[in-house]
Amino acid sequence: MTTQSRSTSAHAKCVSSGTTGPHTGSKKPLLAICGGLLTGMSALLVLPVASAQESTPAAPEQSRPKCDNQVRSTYLLGTDDQLEISEPELLELTNRQVRIDGDGDIQVVLAGRVHVSGLTVQQVEQALDNALKIYIRRPQVAVSVSEIRSQPVSVLGEVNTPGVHQVQGFKTLLEMLALAGGTRPDAGYHIRITRQMEWGCIPLPNAEIDASGRFSVAEVSLKQILEAQNPEDNIQIFPHDTISVPKAELVYVIGDVRRAGGFALGEQKTISVLHAISLAEGLNGTADAHHARILRLNRNSDRREQISVDVKGVLSGKSSDVALQGDDILFIPGSTGKKAALRGIEAALQAGTGLAIWRVP
Repeated sequence: MTTQSRSTSAHAKCVSSGTTGPHTGSKKPLLAICGGLLTGMSALLVLPVASAQESTPAAPEQSRPKCDNQVRSTYLLGTDDQLEISEPELLELTNRQVRIDGDGDIQVVLAGRVHVSGLTVQQVEQALDNALKIYIRRPQVAVSVSEIRSQPVSVLGEVNTPGVHQVQGFKTLLEMLALAGGTRPDAGYHIRITRQMEWGCIPLPNAEIDASGRFSVAEVSLKQILEAQNPEDNIQIFPHDTISVPKAELVYVIGDVRRAGGFALGEQKTISVLHAISLAEGLNGTADAHHARILRLNRNSDRREQISVDVKGVLSGKSSDVALQGDDILFIPGSTGKKAALRGIEAALQAGTGLAIWRVP
């Protein structure tokens, strides 16, 4: 029996029962008993409600948007975009192709010039309906974008011509990098793409939505695309995307080597001394391979610490190879080198003079 039915039964018994008074013989309701009984039953009814209220979990926070990889329909039209316009009652507007001119206008039969740049497709349909109401009782204009040719895309960082590039039509990531003049020799391989959520999420496995919920952000390996390991990562770029190409960490090989300079680590965190020497095309015949040094940046000081390396021993297999980190300088002295020359080379490096930058193959 439920709490409610037990309460109803108890209430019925209280109403029908009574006691005979000593003088009148009339029945008086047992108000005190029934009142106490009803009060107790009311308490039983209230307690579960209160308990339910206390145990009700707090309303969850508003869920963040999720990626569904679907392009939204809120694209803002721009110059050179081509539209297809139709109106069922107007033969002159049957699948008519119009292009947005430099002023952001289109020329439409009966409606004349209509400014559409900066509007969505739905807003253009409404504007054309309002313009044609004079001639058609209930116009039902349908507008679709047949060709997107107004796509401002920002390409920033280590490219030869960074900035905002107005592109036309379908463009992939590699095509956008080519339009920006290609990457610089000291560019990193991990490229960051930021996309407005109105265009949907970036179709990459590591795509995430930023804290504001307005942008989809993902990273892609340029090296893996170029080497055809992940060609599907060469995704289509949409209007207002931002492509950021970071600067790669470098290791420097200087001194008595055949090709001194800085070498981009790319996707690697470290490279060995032997690898660095091979990138520098080997030692000169006058190199003092026994007394090579690694000049490593000390984050807590403005001076570099020196680590001695016996390159000749590493080459002969008698000594262990050493890992070079980003910003390390491997100095190979000549047989007549002096400490003063070493300090002069480091000063020249810090001034950024006379060193070429090479990309690690």
